[in-house]
Amino acid sequence: MSGEDQGVSLGRFLQLVLIGVGLFGVWHLLIAESIVIASASMEPTLKVGTYALLDKVTFLFRSPRRGEIVVFTSPVGTEEFTKRIIAVPGDTIELRNKKVVLNGAEQSEPYARFSRPEERLVGDNLPEWKVPRNCYFVLGDNRDESNDSSVWKDASKSPAPCLPAKNVRGLVRGFF
Repeated sequence: MSGEDQGVSLGRFLQLVLIGVGLFGVWHLLIAESIVIASASMEPTLKVGTYALLDKVTFLFRSPRRGEIVVFTSPVGTEEFTKRIIAVPGDTIELRNKKVVLNGAEQSEPYARFSRPEERLVGDNLPEWKVPRNCYFVLGDNRDESNDSSVWKDASKSPAPCLPAKNVRGLVRGFF
């Protein structure tokens, strides 16, 4: 093979590598990204160190639904969290002694875990609240160890349970 042929092959190879890197960047930015669960707030469903795929496309076509696990930017800080959607716009939500009451009915939540069931913690009881438009109510599955709608406070220290829809980054899928 002549030096000229090697130059063409190397140039073509570099072009293909750049195209691949570009496609991966678009995929990561717009379509999906891999994430690692960093806290115990979603145990037992998602253990610390679990890898998952963050789907960034689904919510371009529909709104999040009750029971789905989402990644979002905290409305009371800059951290990113992974939590389960418990209530959607128009729902009425209440917490009574660690039990979720949705639209007047106590919920069965086999995924929920309480590491301190006998302790009464901030967020174990919340008065009835109607979820506003463009907002969600989210909880971690490990309820006693989760920074979520049940404990968020605004600047005046009043309850601030709303997760704005604009803060939702995507749907958690395919954890392993």
